[in-house]
Amino acid sequence: MSRPPLEVADLIRAAGQTFIERSCRWITRLHLKVLTAIERCRTAALGGHVDGCSRCGHRVISYNSCRNRHCPKCQGNARERWLADRRRELLPTMYVHIVFTLPHVLAPLALQNKRVIYGLLFRTSAETLIEIARDPKHLGAEIGFFSVLHTWNQKLEHHPHVHCVVPAGGLSPDHSQWIKPRYAFFLPVHVLGRVFRGKFVAGLKQAYAAHHLGFHGQLQFLAKPKAFAAWIRQLFRQDWVIYAKPPFGGAEHALHYLGNYTHRVAISNHRLVSLANGVVTFRWRDSAHHNKKRLMSLPLEEFLRRFLLHLLPPRFVRIRHFGFLANRKRSALLPLCFHVLGAPAFQSPASLTPLADSCPPIGNCPLCGGIMILLQRFTAIDGIPRSPPSRNLEAR
Repeated sequence: MSRPPLEVADLIRAAGQTFIERSCRWITRLHLKVLTAIERCRTAALGGHVDGCSRCGHRVISYNSCRNRHCPKCQGNARERWLADRRRELLPTMYVHIVFTLPHVLAPLALQNKRVIYGLLFRTSAETLIEIARDPKHLGAEIGFFSVLHTWNQKLEHHPHVHCVVPAGGLSPDHSQWIKPRYAFFLPVHVLGRVFRGKFVAGLKQAYAAHHLGFHGQLQFLAKPKAFAAWIRQLFRQDWVIYAKPPFGGAEHALHYLGNYTHRVAISNHRLVSLANGVVTFRWRDSAHHNKKRLMSLPLEEFLRRFLLHLLPPRFVRIRHFGFLANRKRSALLPLCFHVLGAPAFQSPASLTPLADSCPPIGNCPLCGGIMILLQRFTAIDGIPRSPPSRNLEAR
């Protein structure tokens, strides 16, 4: 894929120190760390290496990546590595996509308590799926799946939800056979919604009783027990919507499907259209009108503020595995799943022949197709072979 004409790093450079000074009331050290990493990604500031063609001698200078999980330029390689690991675990069956979304009223509380609320969203959505699937009235089987946290919508607004990708079926209680779903949507969504709501609200009450929640700004009134109890009751006045698709394809189809949801950030560089007169224009998909593509324009500072809403707490795991795909069960139950499905035996990563990961191929020469070899590594203090091309952003 070609390099986009405009990147989030360009917007950060254009905003400069002025944005930080105007945002001093809410900006944190984590925000500054991410902004700096994205701005310096794949520039001489992080060092790099020189590659040369073994056939024609053509040389290419490449700069290092920041490897920050919020950087739009650093997710492609991480996604490919993750998908390569998952390829060995994909079962020869259909897969189902289920989305658990928090009501809009909970979004402000989630922003002030990201680690607690996002962790609770993971745990209660997983418990809901496992409990309903285990019920003989619905499936009567032990399932396995992974969940991916997203906190945004197409307009960069705060919209916490988890995507769950589940094999359509599960192991029988005695692990002797594979049980197929009896519903078109795998599990009844209205039952999932009610159980999920009950579990999440119960977890929210426990977090409040344990003083794990913080209340700031317009939410300070919730620190009083009576106010919090009244606020909690309104969560039961509406149904919690669970989105579920019918089974969408087999293992290989699922592999490509997963790439659309894993290792994503709030917005990709390829959705950016222009920056002119301090206004950022980007593409967004309108799901209310058959996913029609539209353009949205925001002031540069508002765009960056929305982008920073979606930073995750340090060391927070945003892709998690549950059921027979959980780390402590996978090695024992996943081979059993392959067996009952009549597929070749599952090979754990430890049993696979190690690839030459320590010396990955650099690539081929863009001029003659020869093998590119590493000639030199350099750091930022070793000197800058060349500078990144200058851009007149306001002219676009």
